[in-house]
Amino acid sequence: MADQEGKYNIKAAALMLGIQPGTLRAWERRYQMVAPVRNEAGHRLYTDEHIKILKWLITKVNQGFTISQAVSLMGHNQSQMDPEALNLKQDNPLISLSDSLYEALIHFEHERINEIINKLFSFFTMEKVIIEIFSQMLKKIEDSFSAGKIVSAQRYFSLSLIKARVETIIHSFPINVHQNKALCINWSTNGDSIELLMFTFYLRKRGIQVINIGKFSSEDESDQILDMIHPDLVLISCEVQEELQDALLVVNHLTKKHRDLTIGLGGKAVNAMKKSNKDQYSSFIFGQTINEWEMWLLERMVF
Repeated sequence: MADQEGKYNIKAAALMLGIQPGTLRAWERRYQMVAPVRNEAGHRLYTDEHIKILKWLITKVNQGFTISQAVSLMGHNQSQMDPEALNLKQDNPLISLSDSLYEALIHFEHERINEIINKLFSFFTMEKVIIEIFSQMLKKIEDSFSAGKIVSAQRYFSLSLIKARVETIIHSFPINVHQNKALCINWSTNGDSIELLMFTFYLRKRGIQVINIGKFSSEDESDQILDMIHPDLVLISCEVQEELQDALLVVNHLTKKHRDLTIGLGGKAVNAMKKSNKDQYSSFIFGQTINEWEMWLLERMVF
């Protein structure tokens, strides 16, 4: 389609939008709201869809929003968008495609799902699609199942397909044997951790080796596995409140036994901890967003 073809260089796009090219580059680098294609010379080329997205964001900035608020509004608050600035269903690919992806998933439309996902990757950066759009979709599926809007077969199909797509991308990144190594532990016996999956993607994109395992059965087993793998980083994700105490005991053990090890803690059960416990383990909690992950890693590891 013509509106998906890269046709405007950054100078032309900036002129159409009424902003400086440097501002546009900075927004893309920080907020990753569009992913312009590159020509053979490596120059950015923007599509008509990219221009529509950027025009909507600039409209919101001109109304008094910061650019970060506008980006958040585009992705998370459909009801407050201005229909005159952007037709919600036709001109906002994030909302339109997210709604279409949900419907395709719960109706088992495999071909349609792949088409929509490919289109998302053509409009937005890999980080935005996986860490923001996919994680929101996984949460929406879980919430729909909890509310009785979909049945277990729809939930299983939808979650499995999205997670498989993310894992395929994770495994496609080259491994640098000289980079840091992370051991990722899903402490929940039932279900996977969306948060840990997204953090794993983030780590792999940074070149960090990642080894995923289930929970340890004993302290001796944890020591044995660590002696075999020699990780620089151990991430423990706990989703179930009843299993949190055992996970915290492992954190305490690893902290005492392996003082040179960086230990991270996350998951639903960790996020729901009482303030006193959360304060006690605050230095281990790696967070839920790219900015939190970045700060947590920078404070604890040398890259």
